[in-house]
Amino acid sequence: MRPEERRDAFVRDALARGTARAEISAALADVGWSEAEIARALGQWADGPGGMPVPRPQPALGARDAFLYGVLFLALGASIGYIISLGFSLINVWFPDAADRPWRSGFSWTMRWSIANLVIFVPLFLLLDRRMVVNRQSDPAGGRSSTRAWLGHVLLFLAAAALICDAVAVLYAFLSGDLTIRFVAKAALVAAAAGLVFLYLRGLMAEGARA
Repeated sequence: MRPEERRDAFVRDALARGTARAEISAALADVGWSEAEIARALGQWADGPGGMPVPRPQPALGARDAFLYGVLFLALGASIGYIISLGFSLINVWFPDAADRPWRSGFSWTMRWSIANLVIFVPLFLLLDRRMVVNRQSDPAGGRSSTRAWLGHVLLFLAAAALICDAVAVLYAFLSGDLTIRFVAKAALVAAAAGLVFLYLRGLMAEGARA
């Protein structure tokens, strides 16, 4: 039996005997368990009738959830990526550079490729997002998906990294004297896209925490 399993069994048995949570917490802390680990162990149990410990629902892992959330976040990432790609191409047209070749100022293959992907990925993301909302409303267990938590935090990390790198690039361009209108527009687009992803995922994670 793993140490975590022995800890959880100890907490369950102690609660069943009517031991106060403060005493259980102190006993676990005395042998080296951290506050977060103790809170997690105690949080698994609710007080039932007559002090009986009742297990709380825990994050679930299912193949169906893994597939749906995997495709959902893939569609989200692709949509954001191709929105940025299309935006960069439009910014190049709106703020031309004398060094650009003439063929780059028109409706390029990059724009067509970005639009083609957006026509597929944006509706797919909206459809799956709505599907998952309906699933969570009909079955609260859907809000406790561990797959969503893992994938969501990975994308949160990537969004935070994009915001940090964007800020570094802007500062570097400023110090180098290369802070043009075109550069600022592209940096603003990246920041807005990463910020929207960050807000969306934070809301999704918060919703899952309340489930």
